[in-house]
Amino acid sequence: MLIKRKSIEAEANHRSGPKAAVIKKANRKPKFAPVTLSEFDGVRFLHFGTEWVQGAMRLRKPDAIELEYAQQMMAWMLFIDTPDHLVQLGLGTGALSKFSYRQFANARVTAVELNPSVIAICESMFKLPLNDERLQVLEMDALEYVNDENNHGIADAMQVDLYDATARGPVLDSAEFYQACAACLKDDGILTVNLFGDHPSYTRNLKALRFAFDQVLCLPEVHEGNVVAIAFKQRKTLDFDSLYERAEQIKASTKLPAKTWVNGLKAAGNPK
Repeated sequence: MLIKRKSIEAEANHRSGPKAAVIKKANRKPKFAPVTLSEFDGVRFLHFGTEWVQGAMRLRKPDAIELEYAQQMMAWMLFIDTPDHLVQLGLGTGALSKFSYRQFANARVTAVELNPSVIAICESMFKLPLNDERLQVLEMDALEYVNDENNHGIADAMQVDLYDATARGPVLDSAEFYQACAACLKDDGILTVNLFGDHPSYTRNLKALRFAFDQVLCLPEVHEGNVVAIAFKQRKTLDFDSLYERAEQIKASTKLPAKTWVNGLKAAGNPK
């Protein structure tokens, strides 16, 4: 993800020595930034050795989605109520994968993460369940996953959140990448992707998304930078009365602020 905040972990180090857990990098290529943690006001944060937040978990509610942008990544729920297969590219703290695994008891959930230390710390510090018949966390490159024809046409929804320690925009953002993502979706599948609005990568990603998908809508910016784009493999006619009804159902069953998603879609209009 991409939220800039003063590093609590760095402040703690400055005052009284190291207090954040550090997972050593695996001896492999590519080289990964160190995975570090910080905690503040009952929330545990994941960093890649910088002030950029890569994910968060409220300690008292480990299966809830803490951050607003991550909640918006679930906006495909407005259109799909009983998914069979959900795919997450970029594990972060596992918030989206955990939520989907708990919320959709009959769905398969696949998460793809290149950094083995992120997977390990999600299991040890962020309550990520171990792999079973419904949950599969794969240590592999997201580009390799989407280009594998065995993964084409299998996902109802895909959530893309691919940032590294430099936080200079998604690490995969080409039209070819998004075309491969679209190929992984079923005909009526939906992709949500975390973009950074105040960055040159934003326009580049939107252009690539609109090349690969039939319709792309953006929700309002949150966290002073994050913009979640919703990409439809097939164009939708937005019935806002029905969407508001669906939003109420989502709020009642999950406590997610789904009405704000509909408000955002309504404000976005219906661009290509």
